[in-house]
Amino acid sequence: MQAAKLSRQHWLLILTLSLLTFVLGTSEFVIVGILTDISHSLHITNAKAGTLVSAFAITFAVATPVVMSATSHYPKRKWMLTLIAVFIILNLACVFTGSYTLLMVFRMLTAIVTGVLISLAMVVASESVPDAKRGLAISFVFGGFTLANVIGVPLGTFIAGMFSWHATFILTTLLGLCALLSSYKVLPSKLSQERGSIKDQIMLLIHPRIMMAFFIPALGFGALYAVYTYLVPILKGMGVASGSISLILFAYGIISIFSNILAGKIASRNGIGRLRFVFLVQALVLFALYWTTGSYLAGMINIGLMSLTGILLTTSTQLYLIDLAGKYQPNATSLAASLMPVASNVGIAFGSALGGIVYEQAGLLDVTWAGGLVAVAASLLTFSSYYLDQKK
Repeated sequence: MQAAKLSRQHWLLILTLSLLTFVLGTSEFVIVGILTDISHSLHITNAKAGTLVSAFAITFAVATPVVMSATSHYPKRKWMLTLIAVFIILNLACVFTGSYTLLMVFRMLTAIVTGVLISLAMVVASESVPDAKRGLAISFVFGGFTLANVIGVPLGTFIAGMFSWHATFILTTLLGLCALLSSYKVLPSKLSQERGSIKDQIMLLIHPRIMMAFFIPALGFGALYAVYTYLVPILKGMGVASGSISLILFAYGIISIFSNILAGKIASRNGIGRLRFVFLVQALVLFALYWTTGSYLAGMINIGLMSLTGILLTTSTQLYLIDLAGKYQPNATSLAASLMPVASNVGIAFGSALGGIVYEQAGLLDVTWAGGLVAVAASLLTFSSYYLDQKK
């Protein structure tokens, strides 16, 4: 029992990695809140400014596994500190740019750095604590992203409104400095160092069990974002006043903090087995939204449940990918750690696109059926993967 306890040093490391993901999440997500400020300042359309978001996501998804493969043998502490320093420089460069093209370049480079740092944070959290506490550690690290949405993004948006969008990047630069100082003091010097070949990395990516596991979180996030992307129109359709929507979204973010805590508890024992049923519950919640939006109270409760079930998959699927890599391709676990963040971006893109098609072709509330069906698909895939685990 003693071995399963977290020491003070463990907690310092977990909180440092959570601070890092908070900073990275704020930098990634805050762009949505300052898009109109950027478009006005650079004299471009909102649609063109929106490409900063999509370019970030695409670069993140494509570049992260490539860079993780090429740098898996680098000493983790030095590599992470170097990347945080580069992150600071890129955000500082955004402060002084007045060009859409340069801003796009800086954001795409930031996406690469962000993807690799997130992946390394997951690996370090997983390997630095007792096995029984890995779920807790990973859930805290993921919690940094939740706090970024609840605190970082509103703060960055407020600063842009008070001053300018350039000032928002001063905020992310200063936050990056805090993360660098904290990481310099806390990151252990003796972290694992992989010596896997490019062949090991490729074999991991083409392994059918790894690919099956990859699409579990991709479908899970796809289910959520098929609906969440259009939550504001749904709220307006329920008769919610425009001035109240931001408050509801804030409450949604607060509830997602509890979802993140529950994700760690689910992962603590037989996480992937439990997720089979979590996805079914998520599907029921999303299906129910088709009817409950007819009532203000029932609709609000349903949306709260949507937030509560939305990210229960994160910790279990992150650990599952790392564990499968340890079983099938042990020299490529760092690359495996990058697949969950990549899968989430793939799922977000897929879910948003699917919801958009359904919205246009059928109707707004029909996105709830699309999201629910994708959640059922995620459950079926998880059942299949779990069955194969038990079979062996």
